[in-house]
Amino acid sequence: MVNGIIGKKLGMTQIFAPDGTVTPVTVIKAGPCVVVQTKTTSTDGYEAVQLGFVEEKAPRHVNKPMKGHFEKAGVPPTRILRELRLDGGTGSVSVGDKILVDQFSENDIVDIIGTSKGRGFAGFVKRHGFGGGRATHGSMFHRAPGSIGASAYPSRVIKGTRMAGHMGVERKTIRNLKIVRVNSEENLLLIKGAVPGPTGAYVLIRKKESD
Repeated sequence: MVNGIIGKKLGMTQIFAPDGTVTPVTVIKAGPCVVVQTKTTSTDGYEAVQLGFVEEKAPRHVNKPMKGHFEKAGVPPTRILRELRLDGGTGSVSVGDKILVDQFSENDIVDIIGTSKGRGFAGFVKRHGFGGGRATHGSMFHRAPGSIGASAYPSRVIKGTRMAGHMGVERKTIRNLKIVRVNSEENLLLIKGAVPGPTGAYVLIRKKESD
């Protein structure tokens, strides 16, 4: 059983309950996906499946190695591939099987894995939440980092010191998000709260196992 699916973030909206309560939700087009490859302990050392995200427009150009990969599986080429680890083995999953959004239901709890938005080169305050210096009495120390190390010992900047630099474009996992609504006809999931990435980003939705 594949307890996950690839999705495409369409944006955010709100859902209004009958009592007037407003719930912010992220709309995700989840699937349909197809199983491109299965991995087993005997051949690969672990249990997993490789899913391909089927879109309305198939990729126009596929390089020769990937073309052979899809032809071996007997499935049409897909632009997005993601691997999903399995705990219960791949015995019930075969190459070519379709993975649909109907495996989810309302109030299910999921983890969503994606890539955060890119923020470019960011300073200390934006990147790490530094408080900054005083902004009055002629201070010239508004958004500066302060000391980044000692001069006598160890006479260098310690590795990992929080400084200005590139921010975003990192793999993020948001855990324990609740599914508010499932639309099987249009392959849509409405998930409470925000998920990583900009509109149009691809994410991996992984269902939490019930205790």
